[in-house]
Amino acid sequence: MSVNIQLEWTPNPSTLKYVVDRRLLAGGAVSITNPQDAQAKSPLARKLMDVRGVTAVMIGTNFVTVTKGDEGEWDELNDQVMETLDTHLTANEPVVDEEAIAAARQATASDGGGSVEARIRDILDAEIRPAVAMDGGDITLDRFEDGIVYLHMKGSCAGCPSSTATLKMGIEGRLREIIPEVLEVVSI
Repeated sequence: MSVNIQLEWTPNPSTLKYVVDRRLLAGGAVSITNPQDAQAKSPLARKLMDVRGVTAVMIGTNFVTVTKGDEGEWDELNDQVMETLDTHLTANEPVVDEEAIAAARQATASDGGGSVEARIRDILDAEIRPAVAMDGGDITLDRFEDGIVYLHMKGSCAGCPSSTATLKMGIEGRLREIIPEVLEVVSI
């Protein structure tokens, strides 16, 4: 059965979002920023990273964002990305290695952190991540330390011209409103 793929522009001119008509992940997102991660975590990302000019891939619940580097041009890349997505998904090949993803998530969850970190994660998961996913991005918590929330910006959020505004006016404002211990939010 052929897959329906819709192309969406993101606020980041280096990233395009490809929305598909099937579930790719049960929840969250998987960000791949190098060929080694692609090899370990995702057969689909491995193929997309082989397209000349592709520098990062993020797989969401029903979308894939692709980031291009300086050597890539969207006119050429888009055709190859669409073909790769269509071929891989139509063949019902695995999108991610579920065991590798579960192990990575378990390692992140067991890193510790107190109740403030748990509250931050809850707000990110319930409110912020779904909103940035609409633009093909993802934001994950690295750590909370001395009142500072350290976040990873992924997908279209990484390198996006408006990410600073999103980070400071949106995320920082919301977290400080709900969690008084939060003094600042920074991207790492």
